[in-house]
Amino acid sequence: MVWSAISTRNETSPIARGGWLDALRFIVAAMIILHHFQAAGPVPLAEAWHPVFERGGFLLTNFFLIDSGYVLMRVYAASLQKGAMSPGDFVLKRVLRVYPAHLIMGLSLVALVVVGSALGVAPRNPEWFAWDQLPAQLLLVQSFGIHGGLGWNAPAWSISALIGCYLAFPWILRGLVRVGPWTVLALGVGLYLVANELTWALLDLPVYQMPMKYGFIRALPLFFLGMALAGFAQKVWINPKLAGWAFVAATIGLGVAQWFDKNALISLACISVIILAAGAIPVLRPSKLVEKIALVSFSMFITNEVVRIAWFGVANVAIARLNLSEPVQWALWGAGVAAAFAFAFAFHFLIDNPIQNRIKAWMKSRRKGRPAQAIGPVVSLEG
Repeated sequence: MVWSAISTRNETSPIARGGWLDALRFIVAAMIILHHFQAAGPVPLAEAWHPVFERGGFLLTNFFLIDSGYVLMRVYAASLQKGAMSPGDFVLKRVLRVYPAHLIMGLSLVALVVVGSALGVAPRNPEWFAWDQLPAQLLLVQSFGIHGGLGWNAPAWSISALIGCYLAFPWILRGLVRVGPWTVLALGVGLYLVANELTWALLDLPVYQMPMKYGFIRALPLFFLGMALAGFAQKVWINPKLAGWAFVAATIGLGVAQWFDKNALISLACISVIILAAGAIPVLRPSKLVEKIALVSFSMFITNEVVRIAWFGVANVAIARLNLSEPVQWALWGAGVAAAFAFAFAFHFLIDNPIQNRIKAWMKSRRKGRPAQAIGPVVSLEG
């Protein structure tokens, strides 16, 4: 029976690197690259193959935000509850994880546009590089109703929104730990449904289609849902076999739902089950390869738009001047996708990881003299 496979009397499985949560990070990051590149080919993939290549972007963002809430809750909840980590240190740690890479890529894109324009290769769509949009984006405040964030490295809006979620995390945690697992789960689902109904009533939009300017309003219910799933997972043991079957069923269900239409709420439910099930499957044989490629997922996310702009800025000029055939154009497109992966790996190992190692050393020196902090490895999409 199902109830014998779900129990509050057994110890839950801890999350660990090298398992399904890590694998999902990389898979979703790879799909984000395809989503951002799909319209750059001779024919958009959404037209040539299936509309999911275009509309699926909201699903990938949903996964990104739910997964962040889930993993941060499971990794940091105990440390914050016990006072081993202060709310301020938590927020500082998370901001320093995402901001250096974001700033490097933002300034690199500025340099690319300036140098390209000086050489006579101005952007084909200059409206996406309006200077009045840039300050809010570089400061990561574009998702809080502040003008800016359109164009440039536009996907950074979700990082901006997550910073707001990081600020809210310690205070949400205080409330969630006071209630039981089933109540936590109901709160997570209920808050998202309420937020969705409110945005429909006030703005005639579902919460997942909120404009980038109000990205925090979009992100917080999803991040909270992830925290609620983690709160449930920390107190309720799920039989690994049941978790495995639930993972497969939810994955198939997500694919079927998206094959026919957007089916946003059904898809959201499938994503939630996938994350919950992945966290309940014990990592008996951690894969070092999966662990390493998962660590690159944040670099894949933050760099791919800049690579796309640079690559196709050059490729489109070559296509127009040399009148390249469609097969050659597809070859250039495939090479661009490969370049996005290659650049992300290089950026992670040569730039982002060394910076993060220095930040970790600095954070460690700040904690000298404080109580030891029981902080585990972070496996969320942002690293």
